Amino acid sequence: MTDSLNELVDLLNLEPLEETLFRGQSQDLGLPQLYGGQVLGQALAAASATVPSERRPHSQHGYFLRPGDSHRPVVYQVDTVRDGGNFTTRRVTAIQKGRPIFFCSASFHTPEPNPIAHQCQMPEVPTPEALIDSGQAHYSRFKGHPGEFLYLPGKLDGHLPAERCLWFRFVGALPDDAPLHRHLLSYASDFNLLTTGLLPQGVAYTDPKLRIASLDHALWLHNDARLDDWLLYVTDSPWAGGARGLARGHIYNREGLLIASTAQEGLMRLHDAPIR
Repeated sequence: MTDSLNELVDLLNLEPLEETLFRGQSQDLGLPQLYGGQVLGQALAAASATVPSERRPHSQHGYFLRPGDSHRPVVYQVDTVRDGGNFTTRRVTAIQKGRPIFFCSASFHTPEPNPIAHQCQMPEVPTPEALIDSGQAHYSRFKGHPGEFLYLPGKLDGHLPAERCLWFRFVGALPDDAPLHRHLLSYASDFNLLTTGLLPQGVAYTDPKLRIASLDHALWLHNDARLDDWLLYVTDSPWAGGARGLARGHIYNREGLLIASTAQEGLMRLHDAPIR
């Protein structure tokens, strides 16, 4: 693995303090506050550490309460709400400076065979390699971060207020550790989701007059995937108003298998003057 990917894996490797108490380090991505995906991934890792390995996380629902500090560690307190016959429920509170900055519920399920199965189809888009070779996609990544993104040009079909497709992956070879990949997926699910709601207005995420922050986040995990191979993130924003915006997403692997679904509402406040 690359140094930056090693650092990200270490970020999700929490320090156990007690049976249901964990501490995670933080990373500075140059954002005004702690990246929300960090607490999502670490909270899921904390919850998973209290659940038998044969039960897989299938959903995570959380609320961002206060801006986190990217220069301080985060403590995760896990409440073992329920251990049922097929499902396990956990509630996780993320704490900095003695106050909760985020909390979530996570549900785990023992896989069951069942003939009832379907999924929405992945849109037909060029492969990452074709986009790179043709130079059609906008390439982006955070400096010193292992994540990379390929933004496809245009919208999917033009019917919704805002839509976007992008390929993403973590650069480097990750170990064959399914729980790690699930935690990384939770971490990555916060990237580029809420900003889909800015597209109709043509407002850039870096606009100094913009105040944007996640309020809540939902993740449903349908299938396992490798996060060191390209995944397609298809997002749309059906509504924005009253200084808030709603965004939804589907994540597919190369073969078109639906890996996860997401939803997020966030603050989207545009001021007349730049925010200082």
